[in-house]
Amino acid sequence: MTSQGSFSSLAAARIAVKALLDGGVRHAVVAPGSRSAPMAYALAEAEAAGRVRILVRIDERSAGFTALGLALSTGAPVAVLTTSGTAVGNLLPAVMEANHAAVPLVVLSADRPAELLGTGANQTTIQLDIFGEHVRFAVDVAAGADPQRAVETAIYAATGALEGTPPGPVQLNLAFRDPLVPERGESLPATQGHGIFHYDAGPQPMSMSPAPAGLPERRTVVLAGHDAGPVAEAFARAHGLPLLAEPSSNARFGPNAVGPYRQMLEHFGPDSALPIERVVVFGRPTLSRPVAALLAREDVPAAIYEPVPVAWYEHGRRREQRFESLADLAEFSGRGPSEWLDAWLLAGAAAQRALDLVLESSPEANGPAVGATVWTHARGQLVLGSSNGIRDVDLASAPAPEPLATVYANRGLAGIDGTISTATGIALGAGRETTLLVGDVTFLHDAGGLLLGAGEPGPDLRIVVLNDAGGGIFGLLEHGKVEDDGGYGTAVERLFGTPHSVDISALAAAYGVGHVSVRTTAELAAALASPLKGRSIVEVRTDRAGLRPLHARIKAAVASAVSQVLVGA
Repeated sequence: MTSQGSFSSLAAARIAVKALLDGGVRHAVVAPGSRSAPMAYALAEAEAAGRVRILVRIDERSAGFTALGLALSTGAPVAVLTTSGTAVGNLLPAVMEANHAAVPLVVLSADRPAELLGTGANQTTIQLDIFGEHVRFAVDVAAGADPQRAVETAIYAATGALEGTPPGPVQLNLAFRDPLVPERGESLPATQGHGIFHYDAGPQPMSMSPAPAGLPERRTVVLAGHDAGPVAEAFARAHGLPLLAEPSSNARFGPNAVGPYRQMLEHFGPDSALPIERVVVFGRPTLSRPVAALLAREDVPAAIYEPVPVAWYEHGRRREQRFESLADLAEFSGRGPSEWLDAWLLAGAAAQRALDLVLESSPEANGPAVGATVWTHARGQLVLGSSNGIRDVDLASAPAPEPLATVYANRGLAGIDGTISTATGIALGAGRETTLLVGDVTFLHDAGGLLLGAGEPGPDLRIVVLNDAGGGIFGLLEHGKVEDDGGYGTAVERLFGTPHSVDISALAAAYGVGHVSVRTTAELAAALASPLKGRSIVEVRTDRAGLRPLHARIKAAVASAVSQVLVGA
């Protein structure tokens, strides 16, 4: 789609910015560049008027993930502006994540005018549709054209206002012709003060009427995956069903929540005295193979609650029956017999005690112990990096009676890229204390996300880095067995463990971020309890060598504890 017209570049940019603000955009992340200058100047004018908040990042990938984090924490569309050429391509990882996580990310890619395309002009390539199927809408706006209608349509698409379409990223490819700067004598309007747009709702439990007595009794479990929300907890409680909730579900709390559920699932399998009869899914399950195995069982009917369109799967590709209404979902799930919930809660409590004893027997910190400690002490907002971090929390953290923090994670595609930048955007968007838990490889992958320019607003962000000098997750997968067998020598460690010797304290100092190193969970708890102002890194040094045996001990201890409870039930 191409528009025609005769507006100057800055006039067109001002129209575009006004349409963005009218559509609900209150944050824009800007990466420097010449071709995007008209949009940058127009955004600066809007910021001076107090209508938008600008963040500046020199790395477009960091800019994209910062915008993603802002959109996650605010729920509003967020714009990210780049110049032409490779700058646009650097946004692809954030756009892909936003696509699968249904996040309203508005890409403003500046472009050369049509007469320069295909001529070999500097920083010129085909930018329209560069993101392919990962955007809900993409449009070319020609140099000099009125961009208002294109912007309005993009906002509709980004926010899910188009019927049957979930929210997600969009691309406005805006061509600009020289001159790219304001006319002589123009200036910023009188400053009205920087607009601060916070959305500080915080985690809130829901209430739901108890299930009607006429519902059939069924041994159903409620599985709360990523972004399920507190409705999953309320549904489980109202229907007397065990709740198996991933950390980023924001449903891992309440009286029905079971902590070490993934280690317990085999004890409620088809050959047990109390087999699972049905599964009800809220959100997107992403973390464990036992859960995937349960959802793949054809002998266990499964349902998924989907009141609005979602972006993470294609209809017809999953076997769960879809329900838009909680009343209809209740007919499917039934209500739990009292002995069903009791068995899960008693076995879960025994499993949690057994797991805690295994972790306490280790003199130094380890992944599951760090995850449990962070879960217990985090307040405000908690961001969990992909790989082992979120799985450690899922394995070891005991559900609280009420939510302690709003939990975020990039589970759209579960990549490790951009995690520090995402957490920075989340912290700035809500203006709340934020804790980020990452492994060392995830941290190093986005170390550039620590860079804030002089005068740029900084978040209250504490980054907990579990540093085991490489990628620990692969040792817990089948690659660990390959390494144990010894047939591939050091290949597994080199290719998957990716060992390193980076001095994180020196890196923190280079970026002007505080740093402290701890070795035990007690030291970590003390660091987490200290007042937070600005940014700090808590580095937890540990060793990957004992990780596989540790998980084996946890599995054995949980199995023994659960078996003893169920035998006596």
